[in-house]
Amino acid sequence: MSYKKPNNYPPKFPQKTNWNEVSSWYDNLIGESGAEGYHGTLIIPKITELITKHKLIKEARILDLACGQGVLTRTLNQLNYKATGLDESGDLIEAARKRSPSIKYLIADAHKLPFNNEFEAIICILALQNMDNLDSVLKEVSKSLVNNGLFIFTIIHPCFRIPRQSGWGWDENRKLQYRRIDSYFSEQKIPIKMNPSKQNSPLTWTFHRPLQKYIEDLSKNNLVVVDLQEWLGNRQSVGAKAKAENRARNEIPLFLTIVSKKQMS
Repeated sequence: MSYKKPNNYPPKFPQKTNWNEVSSWYDNLIGESGAEGYHGTLIIPKITELITKHKLIKEARILDLACGQGVLTRTLNQLNYKATGLDESGDLIEAARKRSPSIKYLIADAHKLPFNNEFEAIICILALQNMDNLDSVLKEVSKSLVNNGLFIFTIIHPCFRIPRQSGWGWDENRKLQYRRIDSYFSEQKIPIKMNPSKQNSPLTWTFHRPLQKYIEDLSKNNLVVVDLQEWLGNRQSVGAKAKAENRARNEIPLFLTIVSKKQMS
């Protein structure tokens, strides 16, 4: 059954994400290596395992798409890949350049990349769900890859983690924590507070899409899925409900990562 975009998508929102507004906060949050959060403790180590698994040779040219302040770009260069970072936020690119001035960083929109057949791999972590036109981005990704080049992306798992449309519930009779999903198949544009602890935190936007949409748009742009992994969160609960919470955390993945390969059209 072919996926059809709902007639009311996208909703009409006047705001557009401005990552410059949260660049200092985000740079401090991630830091040099992301060691305090998921970037450094989970995602980047697993990404490096994946590029080894798929035999990406040293000195391969890699684009870190939506690189932010460059945490992945720095790691890839330390591993002897030729990584370039790209982000549309000038402030985040400035932060990346200050942390690693010898690395090439560019300011550009993912919907209009200035490359043709230039990279052996493009990697995008925790950013594709924040881009408003998936097909347009994937068209640019495909154009920028060499034939048989890899596109690897990690997103919040769209089947289980939908802002404002999913959450944890507690079954008192069974003493069981469960995941509640209120909406899945409809595409949605959802506002997110970047710093929830601050009352007037700037908003960014996330775009929920069902998994089928990702697969269809990859295929449309000559990107064939060759690997799919679901990653669990690595945090542990404490307290009265810790056992149930940890059991649920070990059964319901937090992240989805897809590896695709560009095929000749």
